[in-house]
Amino acid sequence: MNNSGMGEKATELYTDVMRGLSKEQKYLPSKYFYDEKGSDLFEQICELEEYYPTDCEVEIMKRDINEITQLIGQNVQLIELGSGSSMKTRLLLDHCSGLVMYVPVDISGAFLEEVAAGLRSEYPHLEIKPVAADYTSPFPIPESEEIKKRVIYFPGSTIGNFRKKKAQKFLNSLAKYLSPGDGLLIGIDLKKDISVLEKAYNDGKGITAAFNKNILLRLNRELGADFDTDQFRHLAFYNKQEGRIEMHLESLETQHVQVNGTKVSFEKGETIHTENSHKYTIPEFEEIAGDQFSRKQTWTDSRDYFSVHYFEKV
Repeated sequence: MNNSGMGEKATELYTDVMRGLSKEQKYLPSKYFYDEKGSDLFEQICELEEYYPTDCEVEIMKRDINEITQLIGQNVQLIELGSGSSMKTRLLLDHCSGLVMYVPVDISGAFLEEVAAGLRSEYPHLEIKPVAADYTSPFPIPESEEIKKRVIYFPGSTIGNFRKKKAQKFLNSLAKYLSPGDGLLIGIDLKKDISVLEKAYNDGKGITAAFNKNILLRLNRELGADFDTDQFRHLAFYNKQEGRIEMHLESLETQHVQVNGTKVSFEKGETIHTENSHKYTIPEFEEIAGDQFSRKQTWTDSRDYFSVHYFEKV
């Protein structure tokens, strides 16, 4: 494989990958976790006992659904970023009578279409318009004369994957899709005991490790790379200074890898930084969102591990 024989998406992937692997601290963009296999592995992670965010968020959504749907309002287009299986969204679809259109946005087009087909059979009276896109870049949003209000739903603490300045920039970019009075319903993982945090990203079944290594398998498949995943170790730890969990892939030996004919060298112990998951206090996140949004309500689970916020576009 070479650049001239690549499609547009493969060329973008190759450019992003080589940019990251050429840095002193090698990295890979975390958005490339989510091919079909990666999406499936992440769904499995969400079911793990150690991975508390899912249960905590579901607890909040079930307990406070009436308050949440009241804030969402009537004649609403609900736009979900990184929708996956839309599991948590079903609580909104079941209880929010004011929805006229649901727009799931996900980078994995085949998985998205499969989920959307199932939702149409479950909710035949709701217009469901999936958008296969990278939501970190501009994407089209379907229009309808019935829509009087837009609410963007960003569950699962995915905003934590952004560095803090980029999180603020991303929220400002979302605001461009909204008018004053429109809403943002967003999940935020809270700061807590470090042992709880680190256990959540180092599960006993090794599913998070498989998820982390799957990005290398994707590069093997789509870019003709020759990563040996047995020669890399999953590494996840809390960086207290930055307030985040970091995921890395550590090279277990000095080795050379080919990526579309380009050699990438690794020293023993050198890592590829694959993901950040920032944790916040409620005031810290409110400060990040404050440029374009005003916080109207915050809900936390019974252990104060996780929070769901409703912001209004100012």
